[in-house]
Amino acid sequence: MSNEQMEHRLVPTHVAVIMDGNGRWAKQRGLPRSAGHKQGAKVFEKICDHCQKIGVQYVTAYAFSTENWKRPQNEVDAIMDLLRSYLQETLKQAKRNVRLIFLGERAPLAPDLQRLIEQAEESSAQNTGITVCVALNYGGRAEIVHGVQKLAQLAADGELNPACIDEALLGQSLYTKGIPDPDLMIRPSGECRISNFLLWQMAYTEFVFLDVLWPDFTPAHLDRAIDQYAKRNRRFGGI
Repeated sequence: MSNEQMEHRLVPTHVAVIMDGNGRWAKQRGLPRSAGHKQGAKVFEKICDHCQKIGVQYVTAYAFSTENWKRPQNEVDAIMDLLRSYLQETLKQAKRNVRLIFLGERAPLAPDLQRLIEQAEESSAQNTGITVCVALNYGGRAEIVHGVQKLAQLAADGELNPACIDEALLGQSLYTKGIPDPDLMIRPSGECRISNFLLWQMAYTEFVFLDVLWPDFTPAHLDRAIDQYAKRNRRFGGI
């Protein structure tokens, strides 16, 4: 589908993606799992570029969950090294006018990686193109707990009346403060679950599950998912 055709249909403001299937892709080819993650990182770049071209304003990618620390150490190290390379490249140039935001608890990350994340966010903060949110050491339940703890501390300090806590206030205490909820969530690899991803934010998100591994995911797959999204009637609890 051409960019002109895409402009004449409903394009979601915010697309969330679970980048699943890297390890299986590598295993099918007799390669180490790290090769799948490397190919998956290249696909991520292409998909972000395509999203920007067709008018998507936000992309949130599930890069590393709080549960992924259980994976073999060499695989975890490979993922973190890929992230370092991505951030270092981002800092070398104004990368496609992209604004970078990271979601998740940073304390467990290596100090140099934390510094790179801070630098990437600061250097891209004024960029006016697509906003790319990378969920790193992220868990939806942990995010909600973290937000509730912040509000509880304000209440304990006498700065907040608990009766004033509502959905809007809790939403502002989450990692995604100021970011609209996803309109569309895409999960490739044939799995049909959300795996603790953006639990609060995806209350009314449309889901599309595709039977393709993430390293084989193309802009055409994204277009097809958006086609499905555009045909759905989003009533948000109404009629």
